[in-house]
Amino acid sequence: MHQGEPSRTALNAAVQRAIHQLADDEPKILTDPVAARLAEVAAPGAIAAGMETRSLSLPKRARALTLFRLRFAEDELANLTLQGVRQYVILGAGLDTFAYRQPPFAEALHMIEVDHPATQAWKRASLAAAGIPLPPNLTWAPVDFERDTLSDQLVSAAFDSARPACFAWLGVTQYLTHPAIDDTLRFVAALPAPSTLVLTLIVPESVVPPEEHAAMHQLLEMAAGVGEPFLTFFHPDKLRARLHELGFARVVHLTPTEANARYFAGRRDGLQARHLEHVMAATV
Repeated sequence: MHQGEPSRTALNAAVQRAIHQLADDEPKILTDPVAARLAEVAAPGAIAAGMETRSLSLPKRARALTLFRLRFAEDELANLTLQGVRQYVILGAGLDTFAYRQPPFAEALHMIEVDHPATQAWKRASLAAAGIPLPPNLTWAPVDFERDTLSDQLVSAAFDSARPACFAWLGVTQYLTHPAIDDTLRFVAALPAPSTLVLTLIVPESVVPPEEHAAMHQLLEMAAGVGEPFLTFFHPDKLRARLHELGFARVVHLTPTEANARYFAGRRDGLQARHLEHVMAATV
């Protein structure tokens, strides 16, 4: 992202969630009654523009990815709350709306939204303009992952490192360098069990089916064109090994093929995840 400017990819994710509510078939993969209000205020006309291209292959696959990774993360969170986890940290929150549409189980959580200061300021102004109230169990932590120490900023947001937590890090790692990513992995790995990190990873072209190479190149060009180029790619096997090396005892790898079978089987709207981005859940 450009220094001092909010993330454009964060807006796209919110637009895709809004389009899912407005245009895709039932049942919804993710129910998000807040996304449309927030995205429209954050960027007037963005939803209408997205609706015009919603049936094209690239936007549809991007929408599927946005939906299933959030659904997977929130399913993991729901299970962790049954084990007593009461802290939820959204890393690179963008225009995420979980805190404003929280299900009943989330009322017992302390939620912390972590993001670049410019993106966070843009979101807070958009929430205010949309008349979306801030829940009392939400705290903000402005962080530049390449410059700030996550642990220091979380302490300022009343995060308790003596208690387990769930972290969601979705659609972020590709924009960071390896050292910045590793710092965050180490931090979460040092927390008490059953602390869990749900993260997405962009895989190298060698892992992507040949029929999706053209779409991959198009996506990389689009990201670079808005000033948010992809910096880091992970082979899933190597990342899994690294997570175990850092001390994560359980690593679940949700491949796009598995996600399609779990979330999109039998749908008439044609939603299918692309094979560029995978999801992992790593538990201490």
